Amino acid sequence: MRLVAELKILVGKRLRQMRKERGFTQLTAAERCDMENTYLAGVERGERNISLESLEKIVKALGAEPIDAFRFGDLEMSKGLEGKRDAIRLLAAFLEERSMEEIELIRKMSKDVMATIDSEKRK
Repeated sequence: MRLVAELKILVGKRLRQMRKERGFTQLTAAERCDMENTYLAGVERGERNISLESLEKIVKALGAEPIDAFRFGDLEMSKGLEGKRDAIRLLAAFLEERSMEEIELIRKMSKDVMATIDSEKRK
């Protein structure tokens, strides 16, 4: 999946999390930022391309800063396949910013960590 598609999903999940943390329904949040509820729902599902202006409206309505929508380390990962996919998206987004040398080092370290985990499981 392309980076833009990954970002849409991650930003949407982060906005949903921020909205829920503040106790807002989608309808209330949409009203606060003067947009359609269906548009906000599409943004939260990662289906809509969101403009910077719309992002600013949403985060202001939530009493947050635009950068908060990109704090993916704060995303809560659910259990199961969807949580696994979210974690992989998050890792992919982090790795996009790294050089090939850094990615190769991380890959090798990950392989070693997984081998250690597998070894511990067999004990």
